[in-house]
Amino acid sequence: MNEVFARGPSLFVRLAIILVLSLGAMIVDTKVANFATARTYLNSMVSPLQYIANLPGAMLSWSADRFSSRQTLLKNNEKLTNQVTLMSEQLQRFRILEQENKNLRKLLDAPVRDSMHKMITELMAVDTSPYSHQIVINKGALDGVFLSQSVLDDSGIVGQISEVGTTNSRVLLISDVTHAIPVRIERNNVRFIAVGDGSLDSLQLQHVPHSADIEEGDILVSSGLGEVFPEGYPVGTITKIIRNESRPFAEVTATPFAKLDRIKYLLLLWPQETAPAGAIAPNTILTDAIPPEDLEEKQ
Repeated sequence: MNEVFARGPSLFVRLAIILVLSLGAMIVDTKVANFATARTYLNSMVSPLQYIANLPGAMLSWSADRFSSRQTLLKNNEKLTNQVTLMSEQLQRFRILEQENKNLRKLLDAPVRDSMHKMITELMAVDTSPYSHQIVINKGALDGVFLSQSVLDDSGIVGQISEVGTTNSRVLLISDVTHAIPVRIERNNVRFIAVGDGSLDSLQLQHVPHSADIEEGDILVSSGLGEVFPEGYPVGTITKIIRNESRPFAEVTATPFAKLDRIKYLLLLWPQETAPAGAIAPNTILTDAIPPEDLEEKQ
């Protein structure tokens, strides 16, 4: 057994000496007036040792605070980053909703004749065939849709209903090669037939005599003949005229007013006598025309 601590006076003797010295120090501190100054010096001498003794604890406390602060900062940074991401996503949605709201109000403000009822419909699908220009909308027989019904966007005629389902319908666009629409020139009422040529941004006028009073920039509107499209709705504008005397007719190209390559919201038209209950009546205030629940569903 290690006897290092057993050398010298016994533990009892050491305890007795310490008690005597402590008692003596207490008596001297009480009875001697000048000992307070010596005690101050002694405290000053011992204070560096106290600082050194407290240094490890202070360093540990400082390190813990720094680590805690860093963890808090990282956590707060992650939280703020997530909030910014969520708010950015919401801002994007709000911008889209704002634009859709503007489009809807612009659509409702389209040039619809006073006698026509209207209903907003939305694009569901686009025909992928390169030889067919057709789209599918989210209104059908349950909403009162019927064959050959006129379909418009906020700028002009888009096409007509070619097939009716229970809850959706198919629209044949005016640009389809099988579609034809009777039109007249707004300037002088000269009538022609505008047919689709398979391009979304052009129509062709059929059987135009070389002597016809037609100019580039003339506006084409529906003539009402054929009893499919109501009279007076915008169709397109004349953009190119080629008069080749070697051919029997002039080649006339028009650009549709309707934005056929960016369709989203459309208008269905009904005569007043056949309009369903859900159709928007003429002269309806625009703020009441869009049901609030429709916007809530989009949000």
